[in-house]
Amino acid sequence: MSVQTWTFLFVGVTFGLYLVIAWLARVSDTKGFYVAGQGIPAAANGMATAADWMSAASFISMAGIISTLGYAGGMYLMGWTGGYVLLALLLAPYLRKFGHFTVPDFIGDRYHSNTARIVAVVCAIFVSFTYVAGQMRGVGIVFSRFLEVDVNVGVYIGVAIVFVYATLGGMKGITWTQVAQYWVLITAFLTPAIAISLQYTGAAIPQIGLGSELIGEGTALLEKLNQIHADLGFASYTEPFIGNWDKLNVFCVVLALMAGTAGLPHVIVRFYTVKNVAAARWSAFWALLFIAFLYLTAPAIGAFARYAMLDSLHGKTEAELPEWFHSWEQTGLILWLDDGDGTLSYTGTDTNEIFRSGNLGTGHVAQIKEDHVRWLSGDAAGRDGRAVLRQAGLSGPDRDIIVLATPEMAGLAAWIIAFVAAGGLAAALSTASGLLLVISSSVAHDLYFRIVNNDATEGQRLLVGRAVIGVAVIIAGILGIYPPGFVSQVVAFAFGLAAASFFPVIVLGIFSRRVGTVPAVAGMIVGIGFTAMYILGSVYGGWSHWAFGIGPQGIGVVGMALNFAVTLSLTPFFPAPDQSIQELILSIREPEGAGPGLNIDRSAEAD
Repeated sequence: MSVQTWTFLFVGVTFGLYLVIAWLARVSDTKGFYVAGQGIPAAANGMATAADWMSAASFISMAGIISTLGYAGGMYLMGWTGGYVLLALLLAPYLRKFGHFTVPDFIGDRYHSNTARIVAVVCAIFVSFTYVAGQMRGVGIVFSRFLEVDVNVGVYIGVAIVFVYATLGGMKGITWTQVAQYWVLITAFLTPAIAISLQYTGAAIPQIGLGSELIGEGTALLEKLNQIHADLGFASYTEPFIGNWDKLNVFCVVLALMAGTAGLPHVIVRFYTVKNVAAARWSAFWALLFIAFLYLTAPAIGAFARYAMLDSLHGKTEAELPEWFHSWEQTGLILWLDDGDGTLSYTGTDTNEIFRSGNLGTGHVAQIKEDHVRWLSGDAAGRDGRAVLRQAGLSGPDRDIIVLATPEMAGLAAWIIAFVAAGGLAAALSTASGLLLVISSSVAHDLYFRIVNNDATEGQRLLVGRAVIGVAVIIAGILGIYPPGFVSQVVAFAFGLAAASFFPVIVLGIFSRRVGTVPAVAGMIVGIGFTAMYILGSVYGGWSHWAFGIGPQGIGVVGMALNFAVTLSLTPFFPAPDQSIQELILSIREPEGAGPGLNIDRSAEAD
């Protein structure tokens, strides 16, 4: 069977499974809709958390970054892994003992303020929509190649699927769907990794293959990559800091990803779906174990992909280009460069220099440079390359296709190629559904029920929640069609926003009894305001990296520092929370079963 036939088969079967699970797990009350009735077993919740966590950025884009940047690309792996450990050990058990559905709920009750709750809701929605844009774009990329449809059509299909099972089953349906999606995505990721490792090095374990000699070469894989990079004028593949990724930017991105992880609403809410604090801790353990299977394999698949791409493309004429290249060429995400010599070339030349030089023919023109694939139809002599590409709407980030294209580069069986597509869709859709539920709960629970209509019935609250998902999924689709960057870049923006807004207020809310409402609210506004402004200015406004040379992917660290600084500097000038709140803080920091409990007089909630 062809790749497309296998893809229809795998995607049809897996999507049918997801919809059946959502139907069987449908709910009729808000507890089931928002926290799955708090009855999910720890191991199953760990799988669901892992699937929720390993989004399109992890499955599709992370190995692509490692492939194109080499050692430096490991900053995403380090930041996301370290962040999950930080969340599991520092925050999750305390938030679970607090016992509410959402992060805005925690902030609203801890700081005893509806204003704090509203600010937290706005932050949660902003972070979630930024994050979901990357997921929907990932769905579009997978569909565009393997179902041979336009990227935008792929996004529409993903939107329809997510809407159905997110609105039917709520958190309960999403959780059990994510358990199935975990096994699909992890099997789809490991199968080609093992096959390629065997093919290139003879080692069945990809991590061992990464450090082994290439069959027939007598040279270790990483050593061979360094040799090829040297021949082509690139930085060494194993060089830790290259180009714009100096020590400061790498440090800031890793820290922003770590702190952002600990402040992501859609990950935190997963710890509310289990029975008690002990189960939440075990969920964290299981999730970390399940996440490790993919994260420890990503460097190997990235290196294999880099070797396969350089080996199969460099120096080839158009007639000599491999079949996989022509397949992906139809998506517009990779085309060939004719710089006058008739061959596709990996060069270190800047895109603008090539376009300004006029050394271009007519027809399809592209440049492949370390981590970019840019293309244009027609003669662009004398014009700014990037501007022309943006106007034409034809530029594409090649790093997002690396994992999906690697099985084809290596000549693996058609069913493996199609299975990887199903895995990429599972990764993107599992996270997208969790994010949409966060948006729904933020509006329906934290705004509508807690502030607008305290007397709303279960049916009314469910109706509002499902309606919000409907609106949110449309907005998510639009953001997937017009994303602000490649998948991992967009996700990094979301983590930076979460680090700058939620991380300080959650940490101080748990470990300080002195911080009151006004300092916390001011800190959140300053943190997310600065970070959002810097990201938007850098991406759309052409700003230089004026904040110490830090790029938009790591600027969340500065926003987080400003949040902490504003909150702590204002704290001495404003009153401490009342005694009931201080007792609440002490109670959530004590072992389960101790302390006075979590009884709060909500009637006295004020600003």
